[in-house]
Amino acid sequence: MLPLNDLTDIRASYRLHAVEMSTSPCYHAWASAVADDAEVLRVLSDLPTLKQQANLVFAAARWHGLEPGPYDGLRAMLLGPEWPAVRATILARRTQTNEVARLTALVAALGMLDDRPLALVELGASAGLCLYPDRYDYLWDGAGELRGSGGPSLRIPALGPVPVPAARPQITARVGIDLNPLDVTDEDDMGWLLTLIWPGHDERRDRLAAAIEVTRADPPHLLAGDMLDRLDEALEIAAASGGTPVVHHSASAAYLDEHDRVELEHRMRTLVTAGRCHWISLEGPRVIPSLATGASNPPDPDHHFRLAVDGRGVGWFQGHGAALRWR
Repeated sequence: MLPLNDLTDIRASYRLHAVEMSTSPCYHAWASAVADDAEVLRVLSDLPTLKQQANLVFAAARWHGLEPGPYDGLRAMLLGPEWPAVRATILARRTQTNEVARLTALVAALGMLDDRPLALVELGASAGLCLYPDRYDYLWDGAGELRGSGGPSLRIPALGPVPVPAARPQITARVGIDLNPLDVTDEDDMGWLLTLIWPGHDERRDRLAAAIEVTRADPPHLLAGDMLDRLDEALEIAAASGGTPVVHHSASAAYLDEHDRVELEHRMRTLVTAGRCHWISLEGPRVIPSLATGASNPPDPDHHFRLAVDGRGVGWFQGHGAALRWR
């Protein structure tokens, strides 16, 4: 995954999106067609760069009633009288997908830490659905399992010596930071999250619906604002709970500009060195390049995230939870 602010060539951007969306035939076809449609590209080019991304545009169209289907339907909506309403939704909303399958990577990474209670801080938390690693059962096919939560099960093919924990993590705090945190008790907010799931990804949609119910039973502490600006405050809340703070983020640093990505890495490495927290990151290898340095046999960077613990790469994760590979 490229940093989103680097996608300044909208035609190239949609061609890349088409590759990334290969697991959704509808979105793959839409992105491929947009890349070759000069008239639609002109309309989308008037949007701010971060608002041109395919998932946001496609989700906004579906939010206004477009059903998955032939490209002609999308084209008519983007060029027709419904465009102003769709455009307003694009400008007002964000791609805040909470992919809870990423907990299979987070929990494995937590297995590398000591067994003390943990206080979680998530950067780019959306509705905070990934702040509940203790509320799921896990099956790492080929590596092991962790049961006993009483909650939904998350399953993923696993390669390599995945450090399967002996017990579920003990969580003392669940703190999230997001520019626009979503309220898990708000039907409109959760309807938007479900709309962000790509057509054909029925398993992901069912997983998200189950995660919403898990989170509604015990909503997290969400802070509205920039992740760098509110990081210290979040860490103070986490530390006050008595647990060891663990800052984690997945597919959120890509939304920062290059200066802020560098600042995030510097801040996190400094905090880890000072012993103030652990740091678990799950980002595209080109988002924080140092975390992928020296990685052996890197998979396709357009489909995989680099999993790192305290600034050291430990594995690869397919972005929507199709596979976890430990180095």
